[in-house]
Amino acid sequence: MPLIERYLFRQMLTPTLLAAAALGAVGLLSQSLGQLDIIIEQRQTAWVFLKVIVLAMPQLLNLILPIAIFVAALTALNRLQAEHELVVCYAAGVSRWRVIAPGMKLAVMATLLALVINLWVQPASYRAMREIFFAAKTDLAATLVREGEFTEPAQGLTVYGQTVDSDGLIHNLFIHHRNAKGGATTYTARQGRITYREGAPVLVMHNGSNQEFSRNGVLNYLSFEEYALDLAPFLKSSQTITYKASDRYLHELLFPDLTRAYERKDQGKLRAEGHARLSSPLYNIAFMAMALAAVLGSSFSRLGYGRRIAVVSAAAAMVRIIGFAVQSGSEDSPWLNVAQYLTPILATAWALSQLFRTVERRSGWREWLPFAPTRPKGVAT
Repeated sequence: MPLIERYLFRQMLTPTLLAAAALGAVGLLSQSLGQLDIIIEQRQTAWVFLKVIVLAMPQLLNLILPIAIFVAALTALNRLQAEHELVVCYAAGVSRWRVIAPGMKLAVMATLLALVINLWVQPASYRAMREIFFAAKTDLAATLVREGEFTEPAQGLTVYGQTVDSDGLIHNLFIHHRNAKGGATTYTARQGRITYREGAPVLVMHNGSNQEFSRNGVLNYLSFEEYALDLAPFLKSSQTITYKASDRYLHELLFPDLTRAYERKDQGKLRAEGHARLSSPLYNIAFMAMALAAVLGSSFSRLGYGRRIAVVSAAAAMVRIIGFAVQSGSEDSPWLNVAQYLTPILATAWALSQLFRTVERRSGWREWLPFAPTRPKGVAT
């Protein structure tokens, strides 16, 4: 890469990384607020919460990368144009293509990165996150006691704890268990704590008693200083993990197993997601081309490019909204999947046409209209 192209590439790469980091931080904050219930309701650890946030980042990165490229390219190009560095490039004989090539190379690199994320990283991370949610949902040991409430975490099991300390110590514990043979056992304890012994969850109770009614009506009473109740029999669950469209790999989306009820019912949604995985990286190229067109697609202006940037920014937002709408419509109308590719491709074609068109001097608001009529030759202004 020639020296001037390396310089222009660096001028756009740094703002892209900064914009991606800033947008990623905002997205991370929104993700963390949305996933707080895994700690509050499911009583999971902060480490589990952190893993969920990190696993959600690949899809978030794929969404913010085109925006980061667009913002960074506008910032860098507007500064280079305002400081006349691009004018110097043109005066030195640098062609327009050599000026826009670094930006397009950066966009292609972002496109390849987004494609790798869509095809391999996102499905793997979302599967891991789905398994964490499933484990938290079915983790009876973590949701056994809700402070000040009678709960039934499993069939035939009623649990009450007056208070639960931050370290997991339960005070004034009450447990009533009805077994399948018709008997019932009641446990009361001053304190209790859920722990693990040999990998199995147990509830260790202190200073309590055990009352058991047999089938013939005989009451057995036993007081204890410490008693360990095995929770493993209550942890058996018939639920299974169902991977959603965001959790599946490309071949599972485009060629669903129609023998399964879920995939047969939502095959349109699965295929729409598959085509979105392939087409969404193209928005990196489209947004870079539109940013280049906003600054370089018309004649030099001493007054700046605020109007052009505003128009192209609105057009870029509209293009992405149309892309989301087309993806949603493709779930019910499979023929719309073609439009998922056409939307970024047509946006790129329009932007490139603005970059390489013949620019004629216009005045006022007509200086940069995409399809404004050109002035006939020989006609005075």
